[in-house]
Amino acid sequence: MPAKLKILVILILSIFATAAAGVYIANRQQSAPIANNNLPQRHSAAVASAQEVMANPERARYKAIPLGSIKSVLQGSDPAALALDAFDDSVPERGTRKVEVFYPQPNQAFVTIVQTKERKNATRAVKYRVELTSFGRSLLASSPPLWQIVWAGSQEQCLLRNGRKDLAMITCQ
Repeated sequence: MPAKLKILVILILSIFATAAAGVYIANRQQSAPIANNNLPQRHSAAVASAQEVMANPERARYKAIPLGSIKSVLQGSDPAALALDAFDDSVPERGTRKVEVFYPQPNQAFVTIVQTKERKNATRAVKYRVELTSFGRSLLASSPPLWQIVWAGSQEQCLLRNGRKDLAMITCQ
């Protein structure tokens, strides 16, 4: 048998042996999960929410906004721009917008947006809190970090006025 034919036969046999070993290993790893129905289910939504507030006490003041309801992109290079795009439903007609960015850690950013709308006899303020984490850089090492929104929340306050005097904080409607 020529040498080239021997090499070809060895190569074909090794391919089949490798494939057979892969199938054998894959079948061995598929075992049935062990279930213990006697243990109570500890990871309910309420427990998870309580743990989240314990880890981030500032979140307790806000009503959480599901990230799926945000129509803009959740990733980018500027935390303030990401947060503004997420909640830029309408620019206040007669009011102000204040944006603050805080970096408690190098890979974490908190953006606070306060939008106030002035009306004839009331002022309505909506405060948004957006939490972001960085997850790397784009193509170049010198480029800015990429950020992703991981949590968002809002709170509303209304101040009822009578002329120039502030009367009371009321529930917004």
